[in-house]
Amino acid sequence: MPSRPNLFSAAFAKIDGGWRGTEVDLSDVEIADDLTDSVQEALGLNGDELALLCVEIEDEWFAIVRYDGDADPRLFLSDAHAALADSLGEIFADLAGVAVDKETPDLGVRPAGDFELLADFSLSADELLELSMEEGALPADVLAVIAERLSFADEFDRLR
Repeated sequence: MPSRPNLFSAAFAKIDGGWRGTEVDLSDVEIADDLTDSVQEALGLNGDELALLCVEIEDEWFAIVRYDGDADPRLFLSDAHAALADSLGEIFADLAGVAVDKETPDLGVRPAGDFELLADFSLSADELLELSMEEGALPADVLAVIAERLSFADEFDRLR
């Protein structure tokens, strides 16, 4: 997959007293398992930690993938239809269990995946959807609000 100038991808691991973040290279990602490998490698995880991968592409859509130890990854995708215009987005859509016909006209923002992804961090499904679908809100802005709510805004801003 070619590198793209408008791709932001960073992972954040929950550690004692806060979060640790690092950029994640997704240029070699071809399948969902590659995402997990990239996050674990970038953060140096042993598989027991809680980690979040935040990805934003071209002010069009964002994804958050949650890794909890050995559990299957959980994902929230801000706009499944927009994501399908991109090979990386197709991987996220697949991970979210989305099957959207690329030929279907854009029907507007279509969030997908696990809306309760961050509920244990006091960010309800309703709030996550509201943030994602707010008129005029850019994906980078939504991710910044989420980072603030989850207390990793300093790490997010440092990497952004």
